[in-house]
Amino acid sequence: MQFRRSDYDVTNTVQVSSPSSVRHAVEELFRQTWPGMALDRLTQAFGDFERLFTGQFPGYFGCDTVYHDLQHSLDDTLAMARLLAGHDRTQPPEQRLGPDRALLGLVVALFHDSGYIREVDDTKHRNGAEFTRTHVTRGAQFLARYMPTLGLANWVPVATQIIHFTGYEVPFGEIRLDDPLDRRVGHLLGTADMMAQMSDRCYLEKCRDRLYPEFVLGGVALGRESGGDLRVTYGSGLDVLRQTPRFFEETMRTRLDGEFAGAYRHVEPLYGGRNPYMETIERNLQHLDKVLATGNWSLLRRSPPVFTWEKNPIQNVRSLVIDHLRTAVDPA
Repeated sequence: MQFRRSDYDVTNTVQVSSPSSVRHAVEELFRQTWPGMALDRLTQAFGDFERLFTGQFPGYFGCDTVYHDLQHSLDDTLAMARLLAGHDRTQPPEQRLGPDRALLGLVVALFHDSGYIREVDDTKHRNGAEFTRTHVTRGAQFLARYMPTLGLANWVPVATQIIHFTGYEVPFGEIRLDDPLDRRVGHLLGTADMMAQMSDRCYLEKCRDRLYPEFVLGGVALGRESGGDLRVTYGSGLDVLRQTPRFFEETMRTRLDGEFAGAYRHVEPLYGGRNPYMETIERNLQHLDKVLATGNWSLLRRSPPVFTWEKNPIQNVRSLVIDHLRTAVDPA
């Protein structure tokens, strides 16, 4: 059996660093589930996504966040397509989401992390990770401007709400949606976001080497208490990994099995009752348990490619992190 490649999905069949590969896979699922529906707007959305993340979209730099890169968003979108398809193939007619809501969900999945991307007239921020605490709201603002260009202006009020199921900026109880089916799309969206990133073949290495720097630049890893004392939430990339088992338990309780009501099971009809995403997450966590129990960090030795618009994204981010840490520790 072929080993799973670092930029391929959980089935090792779709290259999730390639917009065209993911688009073909998503379009095929769409055709099979909602036959006869035109795909032109979906095709356009994929093209615009690629332009945005590669620095070719008017008014924006490209993606420069090394954890929330182009591959992550494509992996998320593929997972969302599978959840949507599995859902509608097994629900009674009155509970199906239908092709219009499916298109809505896929567009929001593609652009759910657009809020990390800097605008060209921004002279204050040096990396998109600095928007960590506000990127979902910024993504909603991007969708409000972008969706009318796809002829989806009527879905803007829903899109700008359901994107918040991927983040922590708005409590779930404050996400206002009139139709329960719209809320279900949001649950699938939040589920896809968690499933895709935690089932990444190199999830553990990416948390250590890429998510931690984003936490530093975004003011999540450390900050100042009201009295001026330094507050450290994550002291290093290894510290992120030490806290990952507890993070997953909380995510399962409050999100995947909580608010999202086990929506991850909707992929199972596509795989004969199996869930390749949750199986892979479990393997990742088991490997992490072994690393934590032995203290043998050399077991995490993968160095996957990163897909941003910059030539040296890892080096650039490390330099910014060093500057940020130096300033945080000694503001003077």
